[in-house]
Amino acid sequence: MIEQRQLSHLSFSQRTLVAVTLFGMFFGAGNLIFPVHLGQLSGRNLFPAMIGFIITAVGIPILGVASIGNTHSDGLQSLASKVGKRYSYVFTCLLYLTIGPCFAIPRCATTSFTTGIAPMLGTQISERFALFLFSAIFFVLVLFFSLKPGNITLWIGKIINPLFLFFLGILIVSALLHPGAPVSSTLPDASYQSGALFHALSEGYGTMDAIAGLAFGIVVVNIIRQMGVQDDAAVAGEVLHSGILAGILMTFIYMLTILMGAQSLGLFTPSDNGGIALSQIASHYLGRAGILILAVTITFACLKTSIGLVTSCAETFEKMFPRRLSYHAWAVLFTVFSFLISNVGLSTIIRYSVPVLMLIYPPAIALILLALFGKHFDHNHKVYLWVTVCTWAASLFDFFKALPEELQILLHLDTAVELAERFLPLFSLNLGWILPAVLGLLIGLLCQKHQKTLQAFA
Repeated sequence: MIEQRQLSHLSFSQRTLVAVTLFGMFFGAGNLIFPVHLGQLSGRNLFPAMIGFIITAVGIPILGVASIGNTHSDGLQSLASKVGKRYSYVFTCLLYLTIGPCFAIPRCATTSFTTGIAPMLGTQISERFALFLFSAIFFVLVLFFSLKPGNITLWIGKIINPLFLFFLGILIVSALLHPGAPVSSTLPDASYQSGALFHALSEGYGTMDAIAGLAFGIVVVNIIRQMGVQDDAAVAGEVLHSGILAGILMTFIYMLTILMGAQSLGLFTPSDNGGIALSQIASHYLGRAGILILAVTITFACLKTSIGLVTSCAETFEKMFPRRLSYHAWAVLFTVFSFLISNVGLSTIIRYSVPVLMLIYPPAIALILLALFGKHFDHNHKVYLWVTVCTWAASLFDFFKALPEELQILLHLDTAVELAERFLPLFSLNLGWILPAVLGLLIGLLCQKHQKTLQAFA
């Protein structure tokens, strides 16, 4: 048996390959609906909105991947265990359910339907029934390939994803060469007339890429190790380098897509969601043929993503709970649940995912930052614990605020939201968790110092 030669670093071509792989894991059809919609909402204020969106849709996800490499963890559960063993189970379950059957997988099906199928429906068939029929077929295919994984995802990744990006390039170039209106003349939505950068931060949450980055990190680390880099510090560096390359490509596409969305305001009013906007733009510039191509490419791209997510979630839950259900049982359960959720429609899925993302994103970001800078406090358990507790306490108020107003009133949460708006700094900008996280950091560092003092006198 020939031993693999160990490398101190990857070549540029190898880094590019890892970056393209990382880009493929992050970027799917769903990643287009949010920047297009953001462009329509921000209008002429798109440049600060771009910055905010790119921070949370590109920067934080790449740092999430890097945090796994930096701490030499073997996955999300291992990283979260620095807070506590029980917490690692709860947090891992919560994140995988969010990027899995509760939101991301159903969103794949509804994005495919909204952008590709719905515009071609006539008046003879109910859109609700059409969604039911489409999602049933969609998830039968997802379940089939999840239970019998083969070369289908590889084939789709090599054929459909490049085709999708090629078609997207044609659409973007067509839209930018013949804009519906100059950006300077487009009016922003009321919520984006001021503080566009901060509002766009939470819009970037919708991609779910930061929490996905925590799940994908170990995949990237394993790829780099398979290429011959074994030293932990070198692996961490290569993860960051490849992540930066992937981030540059994602940033470029996001900027163009946001610009396309803003310029479309000269043709359409802001849509309920980015799926509708993308469909309208494709129809305007490329006609019915464009809608058909969009339908096929997005459906296959989302199919690939859904198969990958069902497989990943089923494998993770089987590993976490080995005596409960088999991989096949988890795959069936997640697929059926995703099918049921998908039938509420894209706008509803996005609407109800926002409060959950406002709840779990701050603790996820805090965990990423702690992992990246942990060497400065020796990855002390108390620091992780206090920062996490304080961040969760603050993010609960963001969760309350993001709930539908009628639900806030019904559960008497409006009073709590008013108190947070009055006493919690930066809460109006959806950043109310930052100062509590800093407070938790200070408490944790004091606990660490006290612990060292006791050890010194022991």
